[in-house]
Amino acid sequence: MSKLDELLRELCPDGVEYKRIGDFAVCFPGATPKTTHPEYWENGTIPWMSSGEVNQEEVTFTEKKITPKGYDETSTKMVPVGTVVIALAGQGKTRGKVAITRIPLCTNQSLCAIVVDETVISKYLFHYLRSQYARIREISSGDGTRGGLNLKMIKAYVVPVPPIEVQEEIVRILDSYTEKIDELIQNLMTEITARKTQYNYYRDKLLKAETNAHKYKLGEIATVTKLAGFEFTNYVTYSESGNIIALRGLNVKNGRLDLHDVKYVDKSDFSKLERSKLHIGDMLFTYVGTVGQVAIVDEEDKYYLAPNVALIRCDKEVLLPQYMKYYFQTTQFWDKQIRRLLQSSSMQNIPMEKIRKFEIAVPPLDVQNRIVNVLDNFERICSDLNIGLPAEIEARQKQYEYYRDKLLTFAETGNTILSRAEQSRAEQSTD
Repeated sequence: MSKLDELLRELCPDGVEYKRIGDFAVCFPGATPKTTHPEYWENGTIPWMSSGEVNQEEVTFTEKKITPKGYDETSTKMVPVGTVVIALAGQGKTRGKVAITRIPLCTNQSLCAIVVDETVISKYLFHYLRSQYARIREISSGDGTRGGLNLKMIKAYVVPVPPIEVQEEIVRILDSYTEKIDELIQNLMTEITARKTQYNYYRDKLLKAETNAHKYKLGEIATVTKLAGFEFTNYVTYSESGNIIALRGLNVKNGRLDLHDVKYVDKSDFSKLERSKLHIGDMLFTYVGTVGQVAIVDEEDKYYLAPNVALIRCDKEVLLPQYMKYYFQTTQFWDKQIRRLLQSSSMQNIPMEKIRKFEIAVPPLDVQNRIVNVLDNFERICSDLNIGLPAEIEARQKQYEYYRDKLLTFAETGNTILSRAEQSRAEQSTD
């Protein structure tokens, strides 16, 4: 029998008492000083929490601070350290999320501070309300991204309130789980970083100019062009659905195409955009803003060029597209060519004529093929790692949520919450 089981059977054999939040806590919203009054904000010293900052979960800082004059103007209240704060409204999935404060602060009007009395441990309430996120969103007014919670709903929300000793043990168990998951995440991220560093080292080593490599100006062996401004203005029509995608700068990331956020151009005048049509083997190069990202087009009749991205179409009898992509990602290429140009410019961009003058050391095709095969395999290993480790983190997080919800589901008849075997498995799974 676990310590938690023993406490439950000893201290609440007939079940756990349920209380409304308003019965054991004071609930109050915050306020926002007028942004049109700079004296309320400039050189502020009082931390002011926005609704999005509930995502910290444990709030140790706020992006904005207000002045004492701004604090007085809103007649808001200071939120003590260790207070549970819940988002009454907010964009996306913010509404219903909770955090616990680790510094004294005040909040905006979209947040409700819940200051508990001596019968409830605030960290216990934090864990419990986290487990209730989906249900809390269901009872809030409105749907989807609109609507919100209010103080009346929060005060009326019913929470199981076991004796303090039981709350302390639950907090101890859940904090222990959280610490182990955080440690696991840190170890996995360290592994990803180490593998990426190793990959970059071998890529740079493989792509150092060989004695039989011939140096070319990029414009000598490739077409370098972009979508002209008049073409985009006169002939391109964006839409949220379709089959033909305009590849923008945000779609070119870490050596591959990122299609999470795309614009379609099916209703555009393609007869005027022939030079912007992309083919298999074309390389994209971002030359404005986030400069130097590259990716290779891998499908025919699917992509067109968008503004701020250059098309580099190499002579495949001389230079393999995949070799060119890897070469553009090397540290030496970045340091000697891209970074040098950016440092001499007041804007983060590289003109087409400068890109055409990039120097690239090109070995024979058989050497390029060998290097590409090695780097493709290495990149595949890194990619599998990048997919597998986040999946492992997600699985452990779901496992934590399962045990948290089990711990916080109290039976009205006083049944035990989590068996010794289940608790042991949970603790071992995060070791």
